[in-house]
Amino acid sequence: MLELSILGFLHEEPLHGYELKARIQALHGHIRPVSDGALYPAITRLVKAGSVEQRTEPGSGAAARRVLSLTDAGRTALTDRLREPKDVEITDGQRFFTLLAFLRFLPDPAAQAAVLRRRKAFLDAPSSFFHRDGEPMRAEEAPDPFRQGMLRIARATTAEERAWLDETIAALEGRA
Repeated sequence: MLELSILGFLHEEPLHGYELKARIQALHGHIRPVSDGALYPAITRLVKAGSVEQRTEPGSGAAARRVLSLTDAGRTALTDRLREPKDVEITDGQRFFTLLAFLRFLPDPAAQAAVLRRRKAFLDAPSSFFHRDGEPMRAEEAPDPFRQGMLRIARATTAEERAWLDETIAALEGRA
């Protein structure tokens, strides 16, 4: 998801590394902190792949800074990633939010709707954090108030996400 975030934020505008890190950190929050040891090797990979280019500009102080920008190949790579996200990018909530942050850069509304339909199909499949006799456990069946809370919160969040997905898919398909 780090590379997707880099490509997505650079699609918006050229940035230097510190600005890019701050934006990624704001998107991912405390759940998945971004270290320099992960960010700069990812940038280097994208530069070597021809997706990102860097140039040096004078800094506001004494040190020069590298400004990163997206190449045409980077735009294509971003579009490809958005059009065909990995299953884990659909099923993992935090990864899906990262995908959503940049889905507007996928130019085809039908392709955007297809990604959202994949998420909806995942949400529609029976699931739970806990199981009894091989079946998903409902909040009302949980043995303590803490697991009940987890399941109730997840159910409410999922219901709201399903409603948003239905509305957005309809709008993208011209049915709203």
